[in-house]
Amino acid sequence: MTRPYRSALYIPASRPRALDKARGLTADAILFDLEDAVLPAEKAEGRQTLTTELAKGGYGSRARIVRINALETEWGEADAIAMANAACDGVLLPKVNGPDDLDRLAALVPDKPLWAMMETPLGILRAADIAAHPRLAGIVMGTNDLAKDLGLRNRADRMPLMQALQISLIAARAYGRVAIDGVYNAFRDADGLKLECAQGRDLGFDGKSLIHPDQLAIANAAFAPLAEELDLAKRQIAAFAEAEAAGQGVAVVDGKIVENLHIVTAQATLAKAAAIAALEAET
Repeated sequence: MTRPYRSALYIPASRPRALDKARGLTADAILFDLEDAVLPAEKAEGRQTLTTELAKGGYGSRARIVRINALETEWGEADAIAMANAACDGVLLPKVNGPDDLDRLAALVPDKPLWAMMETPLGILRAADIAAHPRLAGIVMGTNDLAKDLGLRNRADRMPLMQALQISLIAARAYGRVAIDGVYNAFRDADGLKLECAQGRDLGFDGKSLIHPDQLAIANAAFAPLAEELDLAKRQIAAFAEAEAAGQGVAVVDGKIVENLHIVTAQATLAKAAAIAALEAET
């Protein structure tokens, strides 16, 4: 992964002012939404509005991902065909139940990375097959729809969702895909968002999908490497290089063994920090 995905902000595709404002926001990725955020009567107009705004550019190096309507709807195929030629970096398909759904999208969008919303019970059961799809770039957790289908009770610790979150994340990691956590609905609850972002980061997600610009700073901070993590990474790399020069296969840092696997993690941490710095330098 060469670009950060700490924050992925949903933007209604039918609102020109919101699309223009997104050009100046500090989101790592923008999820242009043709699905839930657009009323049925505005679907066609919203599709054209989004295509026009994407063509204008101005979004810098942010990932531009478009969530289309499900292919089973009357708008899905037209969305996919339009986005196949639009100035976006990927197409996000909602309610993916299996790799065959992605096959259908791939036929309509031949040259762009595909993304999958993990938000149905069947999709969770088939997470590994979905993640293995050769055109897939990443997954986005659709925790609201999943909670509805499961009939669970929402809890601050998200324990009722934990198995689905981990299954999806494990599948994504098994095939080297980006994994973005679900939204936090109480967008004015900063403390609650911090806790859920910390949980998502601890689990291993690359970032969090967001519903309001006010959530960006918290997500960006939560999913960025900490100063102490960067310091440790640099010291591990230096100590391991010294050990190798001395003909040893391990080093010791802060009283702990450092092997090659730790160096892989350390290098990834530094690379992520560099990618974040490059993106933030644009804004």
